Amino acid sequence: MFMRKCLCLAIIAAMLSFGSAALAGSDLGQSNALRTAMSYLSFTAFSYEGLIDQLEYEQYTHDEAIYAADNCGADWNEQAAIKAKSYLEFSAFSYDGLVEQLKFEGFTDGQAAFGAEQCNADWEEQAAKKAKAYLEFASFSRSGLIEQLEFEGFTQDQAVYGAEANGY
Repeated sequence: MFMRKCLCLAIIAAMLSFGSAALAGSDLGQSNALRTAMSYLSFTAFSYEGLIDQLEYEQYTHDEAIYAADNCGADWNEQAAIKAKSYLEFSAFSYDGLVEQLKFEGFTDGQAAFGAEQCNADWEEQAAKKAKAYLEFASFSRSGLIEQLEFEGFTQDQAVYGAEANGY
C-alpha cells in the first residue's frame, strides 16, 4: 500500500509539472478539461480513450477532452498496469481474460499486454480464486470446472491447479 501511495504521488507530481506547462497555452475549456483529467488520474487509471469518454461524459467537448488526454502527461502503459492491478484486487482473471478486460476499457493491444505482464500475478493462484468463486455459486464436476476455467483463458495446467486447489 505504501508503495502504491508513493507511485500515485510521483505520478501526480509529474502530471502537475507537465500539465502546468500545457495550461499556459490553452483556453479555459481546455485548461479545465486538463485539470479534470489530472484529478481523475490522481485516483484511478484510465486508458487514453477511456479518459476522453469520461471527460465527454462530464460535458467537455470532444476537442477539449482530446486536448486534456494529449497533454495530461499520462504514461498509458503505466495506466494499464495500474488498472490491471486494481482489477486483481477484487476479481480473479486469467492473463488472456485480463488483457481482454483492459482492451474493453480502451487500452490498445500493446498497452493491455503490458498491463497484464506488469501486474506480477500468479496465474495459478488466479485460477484457484476463479475456481473458488465458481464453486461458491454453482456445482461443477472436476472436468466441467477445468473446462470453464479454460474457457476463461486459463491454460490447461492453470485450470487443473485451480480445480485441485479447491478440492478436485
